[in-house]
Amino acid sequence: MAVDISTLVAALPAGRVVTDPDVLGAYRFDRANDPDAGTPLAVVRPTSTEQVQAAVRWCSQRAVPMVVRGAGTSLSGGSTAVDGAVTICTEQMTDITVDVATRTVVAQPGALNADVKAAAAQHGLWYPPDPSSFEICSIGGNIATNAGGLCCVKYGVTVEYVLGLQVVLADGRAVRLGGRQLKDSAGLPLTKLFVGSEGVLGIVTEVTLRLLPAQSTPATVVASFPSVVEATRAVLDITAQIRPAMLEFMDSVAINAVEDMLKMDLDRSAGAMLVAQSDAAGPAVAHEVAIIEAAFAEHGATECFSTTDPEEGEMFTAARRAAIPAVERLGPLLLEDVGVPLPQLPDLVAGVAEIATTNDVTISVIAHAGDGNTHPLIVHDPDDADETRRANKAFGQIMDLAIELGGTITGEHGVGRLKKGWLPDQVGPDVMEMTAMIKKALDPQGLLNPGVVL
Repeated sequence: MAVDISTLVAALPAGRVVTDPDVLGAYRFDRANDPDAGTPLAVVRPTSTEQVQAAVRWCSQRAVPMVVRGAGTSLSGGSTAVDGAVTICTEQMTDITVDVATRTVVAQPGALNADVKAAAAQHGLWYPPDPSSFEICSIGGNIATNAGGLCCVKYGVTVEYVLGLQVVLADGRAVRLGGRQLKDSAGLPLTKLFVGSEGVLGIVTEVTLRLLPAQSTPATVVASFPSVVEATRAVLDITAQIRPAMLEFMDSVAINAVEDMLKMDLDRSAGAMLVAQSDAAGPAVAHEVAIIEAAFAEHGATECFSTTDPEEGEMFTAARRAAIPAVERLGPLLLEDVGVPLPQLPDLVAGVAEIATTNDVTISVIAHAGDGNTHPLIVHDPDDADETRRANKAFGQIMDLAIELGGTITGEHGVGRLKKGWLPDQVGPDVMEMTAMIKKALDPQGLLNPGVVL
């Protein structure tokens, strides 16, 4: 039965509801480029919690599914459009307010991670979570997937900075959870329940985040290695002694792709490269740099470069951030996001190389190596049916390997639609049953982000 969109248009201010087919097409896909993406019934672009509520009530009363979308940078298909569903996109909810007294920032979900960082920096404060896509990803999306990034080895992931949320539930009610206080043990920890829930429990319309004093200017150490295994063993040596502010990994495919794009004079013959940073205070920074350099040398680093110059350090950080778009120039990607306990990192990296060989596909591995979160990038031609089959087989085998090593199918990108088939293998039937019970309690009609996680 056809749904009368005119009543949705009437329920919201002019221009908030989009039905133009050409515009709807721009909201079909997210960064994962799921070939099975549908077409939205309509796109709602609210600017306030009240407008989100109006859209959700309209959908709830008519049993119309809802897809929650932020900046569309999901790498797991978490915001892929669904046929017959209304996409509620928070991209125009961008307000940011910093409270210096409490060292907090209140932001709407469409605010970009980079804009939150910039607003905090104007007051000498810092918001640490920093996905490689920080310039284009939204805070709402970061909340949805519990995003991490380059600094999380020392400073942790998004959930550790979320103090409060405003959430619109599936029936249109808006609830406030937490607040600006640093300590709060009143009732169940519901704030944390929504962080990482990928929009299947409610729509976040406001978030209160904890800020830190500005980070000290870090010292950067970069080294090339003859093999990926030796590089990962150097990671283990470093993390056994200190917690660096950053410890990032790129394999030879990524090194060469970045060099092709940025022309930085990187060592094209290297098997791997590590980028490490220390932001320790005072004399301690020299001590940490010495530990990093010693570990690099112990594991056969062929080149080792250290600098305290912030521009030089940022240049190498930018190289690591550029790895995904650089490798993507080789061809369309299936992007993995698997993590393992640190001692299993060498086995994971070696196992991915074996999977690439077995399936005759190119797989580049980049990683937040300091916390065991890797991003194998599978290059394939979607117009080549056999190569696509082999790429998808490798995709599944990498997740199987991560689970076998005691790890996870996603460290920070979320399960989305692309990985939900492997989630039961990781968490088991009891956890899946609990997850379904929570979903049923908060979204009894199953309207929020259908097909995601469950």
